[in-house]
Amino acid sequence: MKRLLVFLKNLFTGEKTEENLPPSPIPEPTIKPITKPKPTASPQPKKSPPKPKGNRWTLDKFQVAPEEGKTRFHDLDLPINLMHAISDLKFNYCTDIQAKLLPHTLMGKDATAKAQTGTGKSATFLVAIIKTFLKNPFKPKTGMPRALILAPTRELVYQIEKDFNELAKYTQLRILSVFGGTGYNQQMTILREKPVDVITATPGRLLDFISKRLINLSKVEIIVLDEADRMLDMGFIPDVRRLVYMTPHKDKRQTLFFSATLTDEVLRLAESWTKDAVQIEIDPDQAAALSIRQVIYLTTEADRFKNVYNLLVSENLQRVLIFVNRKDTAKYLASKLERYGQKCGVLSGDVAQDKRFKVLNHFKNGRIKFLVATDVAARGLHIDDISHVINYDLPIEPEHYIHRIGRTGRAGATGTSISFADEMSSFEIPKIEAILGNKIECEYPSDELDRPLPKPKPIQRKPARKSAGKKPPYKGKKKPYGGRPRPPKNQNHKKD
Repeated sequence: MKRLLVFLKNLFTGEKTEENLPPSPIPEPTIKPITKPKPTASPQPKKSPPKPKGNRWTLDKFQVAPEEGKTRFHDLDLPINLMHAISDLKFNYCTDIQAKLLPHTLMGKDATAKAQTGTGKSATFLVAIIKTFLKNPFKPKTGMPRALILAPTRELVYQIEKDFNELAKYTQLRILSVFGGTGYNQQMTILREKPVDVITATPGRLLDFISKRLINLSKVEIIVLDEADRMLDMGFIPDVRRLVYMTPHKDKRQTLFFSATLTDEVLRLAESWTKDAVQIEIDPDQAAALSIRQVIYLTTEADRFKNVYNLLVSENLQRVLIFVNRKDTAKYLASKLERYGQKCGVLSGDVAQDKRFKVLNHFKNGRIKFLVATDVAARGLHIDDISHVINYDLPIEPEHYIHRIGRTGRAGATGTSISFADEMSSFEIPKIEAILGNKIECEYPSDELDRPLPKPKPIQRKPARKSAGKKPPYKGKKKPYGGRPRPPKNQNHKKD
């Protein structure tokens, strides 16, 4: 009440009076929730433009001048990422088979081609596959490839996979090589877990995986049969026929058929598996005559190794492939060259597949200069800069001569083939010349090649294992049967 009277008095008189009043209770502070202050409206800063990505590759960076009589890859209307890979590989102009076949295969037509290895035929069907899949992208299901490439040897399958990865490295396309001898579990794991666009395979391992339902060929759009004549010689045709019939009908797929020779039997197979196929023939004899210098030295069996050794040393050859006819000859020749200080490897059917790849990598990397091989390396082996092919033995089959010398002078490069014919193998020369259609230069070894051999390194035998130490003689009484219980005596059991 007093507070009210004081307030009224001050209000009407304008005087302020203070009285001894009890202090008013201090109100408890109220806790307000903390709120962030609203930002004042201000003009938003302009977003900076995205940073430009790295310079994209264009065809301007791959300039190839037109030349009369030559076909450029620029003229084939290929996808830009495929052209980027072709530029990296420095494929400026098409080879003969590529120029004749690619205009047809890129349109989806079937084809039958006669061409030896080394003419660039692998790139012919790989470029067609890559362009088709880039033009019609489709993610395959696990174990259901869009393309199947069949080849007779593991080395050729491995080489096809390598070539595909080089041409498709700027794409998302995947390839898997399926072959026997190694990598069984690894191949099986990939088939179960990852879809692949292309499978390149030898027939045996492929049929094994199909029987386990890891591979289904019902969605194959393109099938390639490489080295068909070799598959025929090796007895693979029944397996190949089974595989072809597992793919869609020839009206619904593209079939590319390659062979080094077009015999009547090969042509019958090609006709039954293709539809309205374009037939292209590249004369391997003319290609060999133009790009490879061929010489045959007439020698004796006793002097043949001496001539070969002096040739390797006198000309300081760095990457040489030496062919023999037998597996035991390959081991003998390699070990003898090692004794004379020449490091070399062996490639034959007796060598395990893992070791084959290891030897090939050492040969490609230059860790070994000389590779002694049987005809297992005559096809499907693509190694750059092989300057010389030496036939220590002339091949028994004259067609193999063309495949052997095709390891050098590949894709238009130049190379040298040197063969040695002794008293017996010289009878094979007329057969080889008949296949080639021309004479081969024959001459006797020069004085340089007839020099006497140096002293070989002594054969280093492995030291005998030292015994772990003889046990001291047992002086006690010997226990019968080594302390084991005596076996029961034989008793004649009566039959029931």
